[in-house]
Amino acid sequence: MGSNFFFILAKLLCGREVKEMAVVYATLIIKGKKTMEQVPERLKADVAEILEACEVAL
Repeated sequence: MGSNFFFILAKLLCGREVKEMAVVYATLIIKGKKTMEQVPERLKADVAEILEACEVAL
């Protein structure tokens, strides 16, 4: 349920569909399980956008 919430939130706030893996990484960062440095380069921009929309400081 948690990742669905972030996917829906990101989709609404960003105004476009986001890659599901970016949502997974953003969720893991919020939970403290991953850091931005551990996110694959191709997903970093989307993850940063999601975190910004969720008002999470990097």
